[in-house]
Order: sequence, then C-alpha cells, then structure tokens
Amino acid sequence: MDKDQIRQVRKLSQLYAYTSIQLHEAVARKAGLSGTDHKYLGFLMEKGQMTAGELSTLTGLTTGAVTGLIDRFEKKKLVKRRFAEDDRRKVLIEPITENIMALLTPLYKSFRSQSEKLLASFSESERSILESYFSQAIEIMQETTDQLNSK
Repeated sequence: MDKDQIRQVRKLSQLYAYTSIQLHEAVARKAGLSGTDHKYLGFLMEKGQMTAGELSTLTGLTTGAVTGLIDRFEKKKLVKRRFAEDDRRKVLIEPITENIMALLTPLYKSFRSQSEKLLASFSESERSILESYFSQAIEIMQETTDQLNSK
C-alpha cells in the first residue's frame, strides 16, 4: 500500500470516528443523555454489572464522577444499585437492560436497518476482511489506551 492510500484510509477512518461521535451525540440528546453518558451506558450494557470502582477504571473517570453518572442513570431507571451477595460492603451497578433498550432501540432503528443493508451488499470474503480489520484495530486501540493510561 503506498503512502497516498494509507493517508486516504486514515482520513476515512478519522471521518468515520468523527461521524460516529456526531451520531451518538444526536442519539444521546434524543434520549435525554449527554454523549459521554450514553457511551458509558454502553460500557455497562457490554460488560454487565460492575462496581463503581470497576466502572471508574474502565472509563478513566474519578469515583466521584462515576457516582454522579450512576445517580443520573438511576434517576432515569436505567441502572440499579444492589449489594453484592458475598460482601454487603460492595455495591454493584446493574444495567436495567429492558429500560435501556426501550429508550435506545427506536433511536437506532433506521441506522441499524441501513447498516445491515450495507453489510449485506458485501461478499462474504469482504465481510471477513472488515471483521479482521475492526478486530485488529480494536486491539491496537486498546493497547494504545492501556499504554497511555499507565504513564
């Protein structure tokens, strides 16, 4: 791949990232959330229940900021706090999946449908290439994030 191709793919990747942020901000506003709160809610959906400390580590937020985040989610009935069965000093934050899905699914309906049509337009081998690229790119981003957070 020559330097012009690399530059063009990087430019498209950056544009994709910026456009993704804009989309998620718009969805978040319609859902009554901030863009970052929306993404942190996604972390809870992806990872499942966790402690505030674990959420703090995952997001890079202070524990105080995480407490405020959880309070906002709890007011909207998107999460609930509950004591861990093995240690009542530990409080788990549990996503209320049905409420989250009821809030967000209608906002993503058109996007999801169009994205699925787009993916279906690619051959199986092209979809494998996309899957490989995204999987490896995620690993590189996670490694870079870990390196930056450990310094």
